[in-house]
Amino acid sequence: MKQARLLVHGHVQGVWFRESTRQEATRLGLTGWVRNLPAGTVEIVAVGEDDRLAGLIAWAHRGPRAARVDRVDLTWHEPPGEFPDFRVTA
Repeated sequence: MKQARLLVHGHVQGVWFRESTRQEATRLGLTGWVRNLPAGTVEIVAVGEDDRLAGLIAWAHRGPRAARVDRVDLTWHEPPGEFPDFRVTA
């Protein structure tokens, strides 16, 4: 199990990005959370197996139909523990 932290830049707020991320992460069997940041980016923290995380990372580079993703910054961390599910937070 690994933890990926993604910062998604572009036109990613107000385009259903967080809920779409939650749906995709749930479909992939990942846990974690997604939230909007004041700078206009979206932060995703996901925990799971490498291949499932790779699927979410690939999806984040596209996002939902109305989004325009300019860049995704990715960092890897050891998971502090598992999250119970995947949630949209503030």
